[in-house]
Amino acid sequence: MTEKTTELGVKGEAAAVQYLQRIGMTIAEQNWRCATGEVDIIALDGTDLVFVEVKTRRTSSAGTPEDAVSRTKQKRLVRLARAYMAHAGVGPSTVRFDVIAIRVLSEDRALLRHHRAAFLVES
Repeated sequence: MTEKTTELGVKGEAAAVQYLQRIGMTIAEQNWRCATGEVDIIALDGTDLVFVEVKTRRTSSAGTPEDAVSRTKQKRLVRLARAYMAHAGVGPSTVRFDVIAIRVLSEDRALLRHHRAAFLVES
């Protein structure tokens, strides 16, 4: 990733955190890492444990931000969620996977779309 891409991602995640807090969610972790990878945001929405993938794009030349959350990425997020729950000692709870897609429109404007329960966990 280039420095500009990394900077864009950091700004997108910061905007996502602000948005989630504004709608009443509690941020438990940001950029939680383990050997399997990294989760952008882990939050609590009431009693739901929510794993949030944030995708930020300047253009749609490579598809929408949502397009970047492929089946492979979804499976990795599920593995990461299980690893986090084991690490944190979290027992059975309702788990949800959300995607926040951010499309930068100009230097000071962006469109944020929050997809709740963006995908389901297959057994």
